[in-house]
Amino acid sequence: MRWITSLFDKTGSLGVLTATMGCASCFPAFGSLGAAIGLGFLHEYEGLFLNTLLPIFAGFALAANVYSYFIHKIWYRGLVGIAGPIMVLLTMFPLWAYDWSTYLLYAGIVLMLVVSVWDIVSPAHKVCSSCKIPEEAASH
Repeated sequence: MRWITSLFDKTGSLGVLTATMGCASCFPAFGSLGAAIGLGFLHEYEGLFLNTLLPIFAGFALAANVYSYFIHKIWYRGLVGIAGPIMVLLTMFPLWAYDWSTYLLYAGIVLMLVVSVWDIVSPAHKVCSSCKIPEEAASH
């Protein structure tokens, strides 16, 4: 079951990154990165990426991280895992009109990518009072 949450988390993070790379006018830093790696043809779909795909992929990542928190019960991983998608979703809907919301969106996207890499490098292990913890994971 762990691979499903990992798959949704990675899909959400990469989907958000791809959606921002396709919208060069909205996100110049990610747009130039996308153009540099050959995603310049995506400029035709900026509205679709920004208004539809970005919130959907952020929702995938949020759902995967909330589910992962309830499975593993590691509060700091759960907090960091849901912070990025929440920042993206808050920026996309209620906070879009403010000038500083762009920085919040960039921070949320970067945080989502950091959590995805963290999950690959150091996967979460279940921590609870009734389960046996391997000795190498006991340092959590």
